[in-house]
Amino acid sequence: MNFHRKVLANGLRVLTIPMPSFESATVMVMVGAGSRYETRLNSGISHFLEHMAFKGTEKRPTAMEISSLIDGMGGEFNASTGKEATAFYIKSEASKAELSLDVLSDMLKNSKLDSGEIEKEKGVIIEEINMCEDNPMRDIGDVYERLVYGDTPLGWNIAGEKEIVKKVTREDFISYIKSLYSPHNITVVIAGGIESKKAVELVEKYLGDMKKFDTLRYDEYAELQIKPEIFVKTKKTEQVHIAIGFKTVKNEHPDKYPLEVLAAILGGGMSSRLFHEVREKRGMGYYIGTGSEAYQDAGSLITTAGIDPKRVKEALKIILEEHQKISNLKSQISKSELKKAKEYLKGHMVLGLENSRSVAYYYAVQELLEKKIDNPDKIMKKIDAVTVEQIKNVAKKYFVEKNLNIAIIGNFTSGQEFQNLLKL
Repeated sequence: MNFHRKVLANGLRVLTIPMPSFESATVMVMVGAGSRYETRLNSGISHFLEHMAFKGTEKRPTAMEISSLIDGMGGEFNASTGKEATAFYIKSEASKAELSLDVLSDMLKNSKLDSGEIEKEKGVIIEEINMCEDNPMRDIGDVYERLVYGDTPLGWNIAGEKEIVKKVTREDFISYIKSLYSPHNITVVIAGGIESKKAVELVEKYLGDMKKFDTLRYDEYAELQIKPEIFVKTKKTEQVHIAIGFKTVKNEHPDKYPLEVLAAILGGGMSSRLFHEVREKRGMGYYIGTGSEAYQDAGSLITTAGIDPKRVKEALKIILEEHQKISNLKSQISKSELKKAKEYLKGHMVLGLENSRSVAYYYAVQELLEKKIDNPDKIMKKIDAVTVEQIKNVAKKYFVEKNLNIAIIGNFTSGQEFQNLLKL
């Protein structure tokens, strides 16, 4: 798989990934505009704007016209908002790629942002927040990041706070767009059964007239953790949901791939150490998994699990012990375990890139948030290059008491009864 890159005169970056065997194509627009760019007064506006983009343009005045057009060509459309970027995409037959680009560019440049639609959508956003809070398995990640990153945009919920969402106005959206939606802060990716030269010409046709301007910058996260922390969100649940993590490093750091392999050894798949110890051996809970996650200036290695309420302390103790076994060299990593972890990561990457939408997202994220783009085969080589010694080193470096954070959702009044678990 190879990509072609072109930067237009206005700074907009275009990536094309021809996939000749595909009859579909995904057109994706990704903007460097996420919730970490927000303030306390407009928290949640990045996500809210993602919703409003589909609510009508000057050319296509209603949400029904937009959805009917895309449904009528057999297309799939959606959007997503993260803390560092927002993406909009349409996936369709490759022959409909120009129409997809026409619709997305129209939404990007000419959204009506009708005040009446804004008021109606507030109810939708609030119900989405309620839905997430009613799903602790989903909510635990947000609770953990609030603990780790504190009362900063990086620690806030992407969907925002209900009372702030209720106050958002059309003027707030316009101001936000004017602060971040400059062409040089946008990447357009077209992946699938397309021809690169023609695709670039289409992007130039529909988005080449956008005017470049200086964009808002986010405040870098630089807070140093000096002691372990625990936070309990009190909620009556049948299952206690936990997140145990250690602060690590930003996305572009030499320790990135050793950390990813370490996470796979601990909690990647049904043969991982934690899955075996917590679920298979002791039957403490249904799900458990570990991942290494990073932003442009911060990161964590996190284990999440759903646990029997009567056995939470026991589970936390076992999970932390498994981390320590690697960091204090009490448990050796065998060649077969190392190989299995690497194959797990590479296999999931391959499976995740089986459609044009996921391919578009893969390249868009790298173009927008990283200094260079690596094709999948290069990423796999970096994973293969990880050694046992590197894994031991990162475990020893980051699995230390002061880096530890534990978030819990369950029927507990405080984290006081778990304090003794914070001492490694």
